[in-house]
Amino acid sequence: MQIAFAAGEASGDLLAGLVLPQLRQRLPAAHCAGIGGDRMIESGFDAWWHVRELSVRGYAEVLRHLPRLLRLRADFIERAARWPARVFVGVDAPDFNLGVAARLRARGVGTVQYVAPAVWAWRPERLRTIGKAVDCVLLLFPFEAPIFAAAGVAHRYVGHPLASSIPLVPDAVAARQRLGLAAQAPTVAVLPGSRPAEIEALGPPFVGAMGEMLRADARLQIALPAADETLRARLSALLDAAGLDRGRVLLTLGRSHDALEAADAVLVAGGTATLEALLYKRPMAIAYRVPRLTEWLTRRKALIPYLGLPNVLCGRYAVPEFVQEAVTAPALARAVLRYLERPQGAESLRAEFTEHHLALRRDTPALVADAVAEAAGT
Repeated sequence: MQIAFAAGEASGDLLAGLVLPQLRQRLPAAHCAGIGGDRMIESGFDAWWHVRELSVRGYAEVLRHLPRLLRLRADFIERAARWPARVFVGVDAPDFNLGVAARLRARGVGTVQYVAPAVWAWRPERLRTIGKAVDCVLLLFPFEAPIFAAAGVAHRYVGHPLASSIPLVPDAVAARQRLGLAAQAPTVAVLPGSRPAEIEALGPPFVGAMGEMLRADARLQIALPAADETLRARLSALLDAAGLDRGRVLLTLGRSHDALEAADAVLVAGGTATLEALLYKRPMAIAYRVPRLTEWLTRRKALIPYLGLPNVLCGRYAVPEFVQEAVTAPALARAVLRYLERPQGAESLRAEFTEHHLALRRDTPALVADAVAEAAGT
């Protein structure tokens, strides 16, 4: 029983890493291999390529890497077909994985896409491509199901695994103790992204906003998690260049969930971390800076005004979003400090975020493993 996976970026590695142990219980003889990251490898995955190979951001970056990505995709398809894989599971990265799925499906391989493309946000024409490429799409969000049903695309709602791993009632004091922060001091978590390009784009305004917040509130403390050693070194250099009081800024390696749980409010780069902040019931300000080409193409095809998942789920601007030139240190600082000054607004968000948390809670890894096993004909 040979099952090929291709995970895109750190978020795909996380999602697949949670599924692999469940899949091994369901199919003890299964051999899983392909494109994966550290979490998948820890679960016994055979990584032909590391997930870093697919970690590119936006159209401009994809264009620069396109020849390499096309070679990688062709090599992956041939290797998976010769292996041979009985099932191919694409995890996120739809621009890469749907092309792989279509070609492998034509060779008789079962195909599953775990995480649907955001057809509700832009490029709805992809629904036709998805239906031709995969046997089943596994949906993270309940509002996606009617869209895929109307298009006649086989699908299954599996919920979001983070909703089960993050507590319904977070404990800020316990999280601050784990981090070594003062238990009663106002706390802000700052998450500027997990990729070098994000740190280069958002690091300077985020550090500038941190300086403004620290000057505005003498008791304030900040938790700043870095995704890896390289990004931690870059953020440390930005902090030193800004002359920030390092006694009030905790720069950690990883531990983003501890930082979110410890926080009263969050400043966060757009992406999966915004959903994590929602699940921790934290009010937030979201910031996006992308290459101009990416912005232009995305805006042309956008179907909804929201960029952050919390606003998509709420169906309104529940939290502020700052995009491109609007990402300035003073604006970001004001948005976050407003939550600390007006806690009643944060309280109303907690109730709304809790409703979405409950809706997203399923036994997601087991449901995904069941779907993959069915695609394998077991």
